Amino acid sequence: MKLHHILGCTLSSGLMLASTLAMAAPVKIAILETLSGPQASTGLTYRAAARYAVDQMNANGGWNGEKVQLVEYDNQGGPAGAADKLKAAIADGVQIVVQGASSAIGGQITEDIRKHNLRNPGKELIYLNVGAEAQELTGKKCQFYHFRVAGNAPVRVQALVAGMKEAGALGTRVYAINQNYSWGQDMEQAIVDSAATGGYEVVEKTLHDVNKVQDFAPYVNKIAATNADTVMTGNWSNDLLLLMKATRAAGLKARFGTVYLDQPGNIANAGDLALGHFVVQAFNPEAAGAEGEAFVKDYQAKTGHVPTFIEPQTVFGLQLVADAMGRVQPENGKLNIQKLAFEMEKASIETPMGTLSMRAADHQAQMPMVVSVASKEAVYKADGTDLGFKPVKVFSADEAATPAQPACKMQRPDPA
Repeated sequence: MKLHHILGCTLSSGLMLASTLAMAAPVKIAILETLSGPQASTGLTYRAAARYAVDQMNANGGWNGEKVQLVEYDNQGGPAGAADKLKAAIADGVQIVVQGASSAIGGQITEDIRKHNLRNPGKELIYLNVGAEAQELTGKKCQFYHFRVAGNAPVRVQALVAGMKEAGALGTRVYAINQNYSWGQDMEQAIVDSAATGGYEVVEKTLHDVNKVQDFAPYVNKIAATNADTVMTGNWSNDLLLLMKATRAAGLKARFGTVYLDQPGNIANAGDLALGHFVVQAFNPEAAGAEGEAFVKDYQAKTGHVPTFIEPQTVFGLQLVADAMGRVQPENGKLNIQKLAFEMEKASIETPMGTLSMRAADHQAQMPMVVSVASKEAVYKADGTDLGFKPVKVFSADEAATPAQPACKMQRPDPA
């Protein structure tokens, strides 16, 4: 073979390899949360979990020989800011968007991604929802590229009621008080719907403005007038803490059944006020045994704190993504998001709490739940106090599940 032919073949092969490498694109995952300002604490918690999970992906080889990139966007605490930052993420080549704080923001993101994907075939994005729990997101607003790895009001309340009842702490008279937006309204309905199985009467229902009430005394007076045994609420942040403080100040003995008592700072602020109150969680390290202990130690070593609140479900959600990504072959060096979405519908992982999988019908994760009580006997303490969350009852994913909503009419693309 002539030398110039050999050189030509070598050069041609080199150009082809260079072309292939040039086309190779790292997977970009965006965390789109409130990362600054007075409401940033929850967003920063999501970010810590996302960083941990993406580092874990890369320690396991990334995808297609490339490290997965985490890009961070501050949504400034509202739907408008989220819409603007989503546009920036799309321009930056992001393929997977992770968000969880606020169902209002989640509703904006899922609709914007739905519209973008319809207009831009071949350039789709996935929305990994790790905390926006409004029913409509897996109901009338469900869409193929939205996947929720978090609970929802029926799942949370069903477990909370069963756990408190088994512990003999539910009583027969329940007062429902919630924030007046999609999540709070879902909670109120779920509390009503669970009355028959819980064996209680909903003595009164109240919806109030979100994070605007400074004095809950008038609401506590209404609770006192009903002789409620239990106050059940989906309230979070100050709306939970101020409500509990007002109840204690009035001398009421009613127990609380909550969703967000484990939000960082709540136990530090409430102190002994929180004793004996209940929370339904996606993860409790004491309930998760040796695997839970190993996860906690690794997470603490890498982030500086024990995983709590929404951090475990965020990590597990991204592990579910990694599981699906491992079954998608590169196409010209790129990740086909439509194929990833189909694989996510079949994804299943083992977490320290048990099996977590994705339900194809509505893209609602099927995940274990645990009901815990604030106690000084808990092995793992919260917020640097002598209190923690003692597990009362663990529910497997099957036990915690509620049916898909008939309102979800999933429109799927034709598989390529």
